[in-house]
This record gives sequence, structure tokens and C-alpha cells, in this order.
Amino acid sequence: MIPVLLIVIPLVTGLIGFLIKSDNGARGWALLSSVLTLIVALAGLGLAKDSPLLHADAQWLPELGSRMTVGLDGLGKVLGLLTAVCFPLIFVATWRDSYKKSWNFYALMLLSQAGLMGVFMAYDALLFYFFWELALIPVYFLCSQWGGERRIAATFKFFVYTFTGSLLMLVGIIWLWSRTPDHSFSLQAFYDVHNHMNGGEQGFIFWLLFLAFAIKMPIWPLHTWQPETYEQSPTATTMVLSAVMVKMGVFGVIRWVAPVVPGGFWQWGDLVSFCCMFGMIYASLLAIKQDDLKRLIAYSSIAHIGLMCLALFAIDKTGWQGVMIQMFNHGINILGMWIVVDLIERQFGTRKISELGGIAQKAPGLTILLVIVALANVALPLTNAFVGEFLLFTGVFTSTATQYNVVYTVISGLSIILGAVYTLNMIQRVFYGNTNTLTAQGTDIKLNEKLALAAIVVLILVIGVYPKPMLQLGQDTVDQVLSRINYKL
Repeated sequence: MIPVLLIVIPLVTGLIGFLIKSDNGARGWALLSSVLTLIVALAGLGLAKDSPLLHADAQWLPELGSRMTVGLDGLGKVLGLLTAVCFPLIFVATWRDSYKKSWNFYALMLLSQAGLMGVFMAYDALLFYFFWELALIPVYFLCSQWGGERRIAATFKFFVYTFTGSLLMLVGIIWLWSRTPDHSFSLQAFYDVHNHMNGGEQGFIFWLLFLAFAIKMPIWPLHTWQPETYEQSPTATTMVLSAVMVKMGVFGVIRWVAPVVPGGFWQWGDLVSFCCMFGMIYASLLAIKQDDLKRLIAYSSIAHIGLMCLALFAIDKTGWQGVMIQMFNHGINILGMWIVVDLIERQFGTRKISELGGIAQKAPGLTILLVIVALANVALPLTNAFVGEFLLFTGVFTSTATQYNVVYTVISGLSIILGAVYTLNMIQRVFYGNTNTLTAQGTDIKLNEKLALAAIVVLILVIGVYPKPMLQLGQDTVDQVLSRINYKL
């Protein structure tokens, strides 16, 4: 019941949203839908993992061996909650943004939310692929119709990358389906199929699946679509892409790669870890050089996701616990950063750091909230990201899956130092110092914007001080997946 509602509410309200030919009506309808979805998600958190309300199964394509099977385990709860929390915050924070034919914009946003929910709850590979595309297709239209001046080129690049990844994933799914004894797309059948494959075949399937997920995270060198897409997309869409959609890649590795082809996961772990480590340093150095706030945050996100992926391939329980909580933390923190960028661009008409300065004198409320979010983004103690990154680095350092664990820890640790450099530099140049002719006319943020940022700040501090509930959510998934891949030890 709960998983079905989490998909059906945004799906149905999204389709109805196309018929609401009113800006305020469409905006209010989208917010109402997202709030209802959040209420259902919160209700699901209080249920035991074996509750029948957290699982649903029905006939879908019996001729192909595919069923409409959805459920909420610990991993699904973490990412379902993240999705449910982010969308109402996005709608509230961007309430004053205007869009041409806004009813189409908000309807597509809700359809994307439905797809994301389906991705995080699908227990059937073909159903997972269906929701994967449902989440991505609305984003193509959102970027191409409401994006910046170079939106067509950016959307085309985004399409080529993601479409290629989707095709590779589909080939991998069909290959695995052909190797299941009963020709089933069920998650359990895929978990057992590695018993019928040798190491070379597992390595081949690993790359078919992993490349699709690596593009979505994105991992170097498959990252080049991201900064341009983030920069050219409407900010509300960028928030979805950065806060929630990149987690589809991390989720895919946890759900559909590591336990399905554990031999390939072990075989190629060091190569992937090197790409993650190199990408973290590369993206951090590029972030330092950026003058555009959107591109700075885009490169920052690459570095943070790279650390999560590195911890996954460390195959360590502590590191995996860090990934579970950090997926939620990163989504909340990066959403706060994007909200601030949207507020600055809307008020001053620019995102260029060199053209801003002294905003703290005109907008103290915004500055206080931004500083807390930014310091959480660099993992200051007592903030949510400190908990996650501490577990991530501990998992990488104590890993027995690779002989290069100390090298990975030291070099990737440099990205944290670089992250503090570009984040503190951005705060100093944008918010402090003297005002200029552009920022002298600035005003503080409105109530709806303060509410959205304040909610994020509360989550940052509460999880930073008391992370236990969030850690417990993903515990069952960590234990189950690691038990399937640790047979190599």
C-alpha cells in the first residue's frame, strides 16, 4: 500500500497537472501533491520492515516473467524519504519563480518524482528500467524548454550520455534475464544468477550495468555532461538532478550491481576506485577555479558522490553505513546550496562570484542560513555530513578489499581540504566584504524562502547531533548486500 501510494500520488497528480491552466493553481497543486507524498513516506517510516503495508505485488507482464513488485526496505526508505522531503522544499523555495506555461513545468516535475520513487522501490529489473526512464524523460523536457541560452546543446549532451547508459543497462538486464533458470526479472532471481556465470561473464555484465550508473552519479571520466546541464537547467530542475537524481546511480550499484555480479564487483574495484579518487581531486580543483556559482556546486557534487562510490568499493560495513546516511545528507545539503543560488540569481540577476559581494549587509538571514549549510557541506563537526564522511573515510581506510586503502584515504582526503577552500572562498567573496552597485540594493529573503532553508538547517543539526535513526534505516540493506558479496573474503 505505502509503495503504491508513493508512486501513484505524484503520477496521477502530475497527469492532472497538465490540465490546470493557471500559474498559481499549478504551483499550489504541485505543492499539495508533494506534501501528501511526504506524509505517506513519513507514515512508512514507522512500520516494521516485514509489514505487508511496505510491499505490493501484482501481475504486469507475465509472458516476459516480469511482475509489478515494489517494496520499501531500508535503502528504499532512505531514498524515498529524501525524495519526499526534497520536492516540497523545492516548490516552497522556488514559489516566486515564474515559468512559461507553468502547469506543464510542475506536471513534469511531479512525473519525475513518480519515476524516482519507482526506481527506489522496484523489486523487478524490467520495472526498475521502466521507472528509470520515467524519471529521466521529464527532465529532458524541463531542461530543453525552460533552461538557459545554451539549453539545447546541454540537453542534447545529457540525452546522449543517459540514453547510452540506459541502452547498456537494458542489454545487461536482458542478458541476466536470459541466464535465470525461470526467465524472470525478479530481484531474487537476479541475485541468484551469478551462480550460473563465470568471472569473465560477471565482469562483462558489471560494466554494462555500472556504466549506466556511473554516468548518472557521475564518475570521472563520464562526468562532462553534468556541469553544463546543471548550469543550463532551470534551478528547480537542477535541484532535483543534484539532490535526488544522482542517487539513482549510487542506488543502482547497491541494489543491482554489487549483489548481482559480486565477482565483477571485486574484479574491477581498484579501477573504479582510482576513477573515483582522481575525479574527486579533479572536480575539487575545477571548483576552485569557477566564477559561476552553479558550476562550482556542480563540481562540488562530483567530489562528494565520488567519495560515496569509493566507499562502496571498499566493501567495508562502516563505509557502507556511511554511504547510506550520506546519500540523504548530501541531498539535503546540496539542495540548500541550490536554493541559495536561486535566491541570489533571482534578486541580483547574476551567478558570477566576481560580480557579487557584501550580501551579508543586506541579507543577514540568508547569510546565516547559508553559512550553516555551507559548513555542513564541508563536514564540520556537529553537522550531518561530518557523521557520513567520517564513516566513509573510516570504511575506506580499514578496507581489506584492496591493498591501496591508505593511498585512497590520503588522496581522497585532500578533496575535503580543497572543498573547504572553495566553499569558504565562495562565502567570503559573495557574502562578506563591501557591497557594490549591484548588491547595494539587495534585501533579505522572504518567509517562504526562510522556511525552506530553516527546515534544511534543522535536519542538518538534528542528524549531526543524533544520527542513530538514520543509520538504523539502512542497516538491514547493508547487512544483506554485504553478506552476498563478502563470500570472496
